[in-house]
Amino acid sequence: MATTEFGEAVRRWRDRASPEAAGLPGGGHRRAAGLRREELAMLAGISVDYVTRLEQGRASHPSAQVVEALARALRLSGTERAHLFRLAGLVPPGPETVSAYVTPGVQRMLDRLAGTPVAVFDACWTLLIANPPYAALMGDPSGWRGDQRNAVWRHFLGPGSRARHTPESLRAFEAGLVADLRATRDRYPGDQRLRRLVADLRANSDRFAELWDSGTVGRHQAGRKTIDHPDVGPLTLDCDVLTVTGSDLRVMVYTAEPGTEDAERLALLTVLGTQSLTG
Repeated sequence: MATTEFGEAVRRWRDRASPEAAGLPGGGHRRAAGLRREELAMLAGISVDYVTRLEQGRASHPSAQVVEALARALRLSGTERAHLFRLAGLVPPGPETVSAYVTPGVQRMLDRLAGTPVAVFDACWTLLIANPPYAALMGDPSGWRGDQRNAVWRHFLGPGSRARHTPESLRAFEAGLVADLRATRDRYPGDQRLRRLVADLRANSDRFAELWDSGTVGRHQAGRKTIDHPDVGPLTLDCDVLTVTGSDLRVMVYTAEPGTEDAERLALLTVLGTQSLTG
């Protein structure tokens, strides 16, 4: 029964959500005003087949990550999100866990910054949303799963990022990243996912373990960054990180000084998207 109710709720909220409100282009012939299954699947980062099976009650026990992604794509309120978790047989995340809830207000802010690279991270530096200009600048994250979406994991155990570092800036960046994660651990000591992430990093990265065990304190700082893009070349941009009060979300925004070559390259990237000039 719960599985059927879950599917009915998803379908009802999908019918309610307009493409424009979800940040998608409207217009064209539509049999209904709401999102198509294909659009919801794209926004949530899951397959169309899985959305279909969920709505029809043929798929059971969706994970917390899937429920969170659907709630975010459907732009549910906090109360609606909690209800969707319960319909999935899950306990809604409480204040003792790192929140992955992106409020409709933050979603609308991203919609209005459609020409600017913007990404939203949780307090663990796990990527929640990246708009198309951010994907074009830093690489398409749509295929990343699990720890691949965590910026700390990607730096110490994964492929890293396109940001260029000097030895001095690298040391400062790593120290700030680890200190910020430590501060998050102190705020959310009961978060099992965060504890597992820290344990994995300590066990597999000597550099992370050294910084973690040294007790370094501080925060990950924003500033000017040079991004080595494989198609348009290096871009030196201002990187600002805004914290959303009450949810501990981090909104990362990249901008270029108007009239510069960096601004021209960034504008080209926005048009190019994630296509390759050499592909």
